Amino acid sequence: MSRRRTIALFRRVAQEIRRDRPSLALLFIAPIVLTGLLTFILREGETPPVNAVVVNLAGTPGTVYTSALTAALEEEGATVATAPDQAAAEQMIADGDATVAIVLPASLGTEGQVEITVVTSGLDPAGEGSQVVTVSRALVGAAATITGVTPPTVVHETVYGTPSTDPMANFAPPIIAFFAYFFVYILTGVSFLRERTGGTLERLMGTPVTRGEIVAGYTLGFGLFAAIQVAILMTWVLGSIEIPAIGPLPEVSIGLGIDVGGNPALAYLVVILAAMGSVSLGIFLSTFARTELQVIQFIPIVIVPQFLLSGVLFPVATLPEILQPLSYLMPLAYAVDGLRQVFVAGADLSVTALQVDLLALSLFAVFFAVIASRTIRREVA
Repeated sequence: MSRRRTIALFRRVAQEIRRDRPSLALLFIAPIVLTGLLTFILREGETPPVNAVVVNLAGTPGTVYTSALTAALEEEGATVATAPDQAAAEQMIADGDATVAIVLPASLGTEGQVEITVVTSGLDPAGEGSQVVTVSRALVGAAATITGVTPPTVVHETVYGTPSTDPMANFAPPIIAFFAYFFVYILTGVSFLRERTGGTLERLMGTPVTRGEIVAGYTLGFGLFAAIQVAILMTWVLGSIEIPAIGPLPEVSIGLGIDVGGNPALAYLVVILAAMGSVSLGIFLSTFARTELQVIQFIPIVIVPQFLLSGVLFPVATLPEILQPLSYLMPLAYAVDGLRQVFVAGADLSVTALQVDLLALSLFAVFFAVIASRTIRREVA
């Protein structure tokens, strides 16, 4: 092995990286920024606010317990209202007027331990879990202030669906949204960059084809493969084929078999709109890249913050207050919420929350396509 040739190659690589400022930023600055953001979220994260509604089915004993429970919840920073029955309380949760319903049973005044039902929406299992813990702590504290009352057993129910023992039931919506968004961005960014570096766009710009037509055509082309990818992903997530044991081979299941409360076609529509937005984003960002590595370098800047702030990893309600408004600027947040509305709440097109999510995803896709068409000429010139 030649020492001189090895050193020459070393110098060449070092000089190339030194001249590549985006690579230097990715190597030295991005890890600091992202670990700082993650640490800030973990250290300064908010506890989701508890807006409780109490249903007293126990009469006079329940009135005493309600007073003690209200005091205990207010010490935890919660707000407390009342409702005549569980159905009314669940409607308040569905309307967004409450986050937790506490149902005091008629057996509350009897001897022995009783079961108290705590109801949440079921749309945000992680955030609601911390709320149930807060309510459980308040229930125990309220029981301790009343003579002869045994601390209750808490039974958790949800307005939409039922608490599932399958961990993927809770994670399926954000996982589908994120991976569809992420891989479509990679496909589009790298492929469009190759079109630029191969001279295809330069030749197109010398024809009567407009920049808008170029973006629209490429968006439809990449969108076709994005639609196929999303269809395969949704089939894998929702479907399940059981293959019986054959000889020494055990029984296996192909597909995740995740239950969806609403129409799977609506879930597909949400993911398609998110993917089309990712196509437009990939085209736009690739106009600023000169190599495939630089397309990848946008991931810590554009994709990872969405992963952290859009409800994929942390519930938006638990983010530090200063970061929560940023989720409204991120397409992935609307994709995650839209899929939760369809998967968990069984929402249809008449549900306002789903309408907002679909509209926002459409606007993001159009917005990035428009600004991409404005940057093409400068990049290919």
